[in-house]
Amino acid sequence: MDPTLRGVVMSLTLFFGMLGMAELGRRVAAHRMRIDPEGVRIGAGVVEGAVFGVLGLILAFTFSGASNRLDLRRQQIAQEANAIGTAWLRLDLLPPDDQPPLREAFRRYLDARLAAHREVDTHHGDPGKSELQHAGELQGDIWRLSLTTCERDARAMPCLLLLPALNEMIDITTSRTMAARTHAPGVIFGLLFAIALLSATLAGYAMAGARRRQWLHMVLFAAITAITTYVIYDLEYPRTGLIRLDAADQVLLDLRASMR
Repeated sequence: MDPTLRGVVMSLTLFFGMLGMAELGRRVAAHRMRIDPEGVRIGAGVVEGAVFGVLGLILAFTFSGASNRLDLRRQQIAQEANAIGTAWLRLDLLPPDDQPPLREAFRRYLDARLAAHREVDTHHGDPGKSELQHAGELQGDIWRLSLTTCERDARAMPCLLLLPALNEMIDITTSRTMAARTHAPGVIFGLLFAIALLSATLAGYAMAGARRRQWLHMVLFAAITAITTYVIYDLEYPRTGLIRLDAADQVLLDLRASMR
């Protein structure tokens, strides 16, 4: 399932689930009030405070983790652009006859990298495997071409400058792939769901003393929690939803446009 659709379904399920649990909590409290009007609220405040505190902590830490992962991915895009740009510029140090095949390989390599990470998050966090494999093959081609050029004099200054730049360009791909596959564990979202539903039950329990259902409060509580959960999920998959990495990708697109 597409991550955006999965996030919408998850958030809607949480929203309506919280409304249902709030109504359940209200009915349970109303039933207890008929049996024991004075004891229905004894000790409830302590439990409510603890549960709502846990819900707030889980939301805060999950949101913070997703936001940090998004920032890391932006930084890695800039690092990859710098690494490829540096290696591209150092091709100028090679003999003119050796440059054209390497420059063409660089152009195809950057195209493959852009295509691979456009598909990230649409395959459950894995970059598009065909494009990723293609980029890996092009890495090998670039490395072999560079070694062939440097075989004549591996200690020459052009080779001493070019090969480390190529190493850095290749290494950052592993970091980006791992970052793309790293998300909050599913058990965290499961715990978030459970605590949110429990909190809604306690909220409904607390509002049982009113003559009429407090729909505004119930709907707002459920909506805020569901929307926050959706935003967290959207931060985890910033290629398909409202939160995007398109602005960060622009540095790679600008670099590709400069490769003439």
